Amino acid sequence: MPFEISNKRGAPTSKGRADTLAYNIGAVPLVADASPIYPASLPARIVCRIVSQITAETISLLSDRIIVRHERRRPSCHVRQIAMYVCHVALRMPFGDIGAAFGRDRTTVGHACHVVEDRRDDAAFDEFVSAIERMATAVFQSADISGHEGRL
Repeated sequence: MPFEISNKRGAPTSKGRADTLAYNIGAVPLVADASPIYPASLPARIVCRIVSQITAETISLLSDRIIVRHERRRPSCHVRQIAMYVCHVALRMPFGDIGAAFGRDRTTVGHACHVVEDRRDDAAFDEFVSAIERMATAVFQSADISGHEGRL
């Protein structure tokens, strides 16, 4: 079955192309329920660090493509903004928890989410953020599965 990507307007589109980043990383679709994705046993700070590391490593892997703006601001600002956005949208964490985990105010998290959402008009950036969302969702959904530790 080809991977389904939900576009910004909410209508799922089907992309079976092998040349997309989502296809190449073996991404899984996002879950549509309203409960948090990450396990309750993990502190929000650890979850945010993992998402930030996923974002930073993916950017370094795709350094030949221009995904992060080349401005005077440090690239870590963009990594942090994307990580905050993914924590809120994909993992359904509240702004206050994300802000505390990153050492920022909840309004800063809201600003980061607006900035990333505005930049998703660019197709390449949208595909990149979608891939980060799917990776984070896959990591934390698999961490919450119990009873599979002893089976191989």
